[in-house]
Formats: sequence, structure tokens, C-alpha cells
Amino acid sequence: MKHFNSIKKNRDFQEVYQNGRSLANKLLVMYIKKTDRPETRIGISVSRKVGNSVVRHRITRLIRESFRLHEDMVETGLDIVVVVRAAAKEENYKTIESAYLHLCGLHNILKKESK
Repeated sequence: MKHFNSIKKNRDFQEVYQNGRSLANKLLVMYIKKTDRPETRIGISVSRKVGNSVVRHRITRLIRESFRLHEDMVETGLDIVVVVRAAAKEENYKTIESAYLHLCGLHNILKKESK
């Protein structure tokens, strides 16, 4: 299984929260910070307010899968922190994925199509 680039340390999360840009939609809040790393890392934060551990882990998996499938579309050298809002509790994969891609578009981190 391939290594997954994720943000694990609290100090890395705090760095993105304090020095990054944030935009939100109904389901997610996304913080972006440019780094010197060659790869893009993602951190996912799901509060207890969203639901029990089963619900929180399910949403985390959905966001991680959205990131994995669209990793080649997103610019490199970024730290991304996604904070899940309580409204995402009942949503399916397609809705979460579209919310994720919507925020990527708002942040202008989607690579331009070369034609």
C-alpha cells in the first residue's frame, strides 16, 4: 500500500490554521498553506459534534479518498487542512467529493488543463 501524505502533528495543524488561507462551503472548511515540500499533504479534522466515531471515521475516509483520486489535479507543495462541518454527517461520497473539489476551485489550487 502506498504511503499517504497526511498531516499528523498538532503543530503542523496549528501552522496551517494560523498562517494559511481559509474558505468554506456548507459542508467543509478548507485551510491552505504553501510549503517547501515537493508533495501535498492533507489533514482532516472532524469534531465530536459531527457524530460518533463511526460517523467521523466514515467522513474522514470519504475526504481522504477524494484527495487521493484527485491528487494529480491539485498543485503540489501545499498543506491542506479540511475541517468537517456537522451538515456533512448525512452526506454521501459524491456530495463530499463535490464539496472538496468546489473548495479546491475557490482556492485556485486545481492545475490548469493543458490543451
